[in-house]
Amino acid sequence: MRIGYGIAAAALLAGAAFAGSATAQDMKVGIGIAGWTGFSPLVLAKDAGIFKANGVDATIKMIPQKDRHLAIASGDIQCAATTVETWIVWNAAGVATAQIFQMDKSYGADGLAVRPDIKSIKDLKGKKVAAWAPGTSPYFLVSWFLKKNGLSVKDVTIVSLDPQGAANAFISGQDISAAATYEPYLSAIRAKPETGKIIATSLDYPMVMDTFGCTPKFLKESNKTAAAIYKSYLGALDMIKKEPKKSFGIMGAAVKQSAEDFEKSQSYLRWQDAAANKKFFGGEIQAFMKEAADLLLETGVIKAKPNVDATVDASFVK
Repeated sequence: MRIGYGIAAAALLAGAAFAGSATAQDMKVGIGIAGWTGFSPLVLAKDAGIFKANGVDATIKMIPQKDRHLAIASGDIQCAATTVETWIVWNAAGVATAQIFQMDKSYGADGLAVRPDIKSIKDLKGKKVAAWAPGTSPYFLVSWFLKKNGLSVKDVTIVSLDPQGAANAFISGQDISAAATYEPYLSAIRAKPETGKIIATSLDYPMVMDTFGCTPKFLKESNKTAAAIYKSYLGALDMIKKEPKKSFGIMGAAVKQSAEDFEKSQSYLRWQDAAANKKFFGGEIQAFMKEAADLLLETGVIKAKPNVDATVDASFVK
């Protein structure tokens, strides 16, 4: 029952409310990430109000990398951040997604820790190596490092542990010869040199790069929202430059680190600005994905190579 309003006024109010609701719905987005230092600008964009200022109603969900594509397939989230090669795995598994901008490059933030008796990566042949499940970045890191040293994952025994679990197992002295992990957990190993050493990182083998992507349906129906997400990411980078301490405090809280500890962790990576994105999407990502797809096929992570070009949408960074 409409009380106290004329029919015309009520119709106008209802129409305005509906239009407002539709606009808000168009700008809603669910984003899946993990507690990786490089994804933290997305947390900053939300907690510092940058997403809101750009009209994005973002819900950020912490979802393990091995499950993130399932959340996309179910419709629980529409976008995610993950490593470049992981988009190949997801698309090969039938979860259509496309990368729209690069978030970071690892500069030593991902690495392989080994016991003191291991002198080279080749010495890992026949040994136990802690790494996460096939299709995750730590597993790919081990595969890549071994491949570059004439070995394969078939030459070692993979102990399936997530990045934090791998670091904890290594530090506690469990029966493993090596552990693949990333920041902030890699720093925990660095702080315990008596347990072993970091034999190689993404500085030695530049192959860990994170990108942000969404489903083709979302990109088609919510193109402006996707553009606003990229704008918000760049806004977060600007805030980090202008207010580093405040930014490190906000981002550190998301990974249970103090601002000081987070500042140390982020020093092992480089967030990618607009210029870097244009360069990366101008050919670098395509070349890397072709090599990555070959390795994923060789190690049995994927059964067939998807169209890697279809996993990239460079229109947002031009």
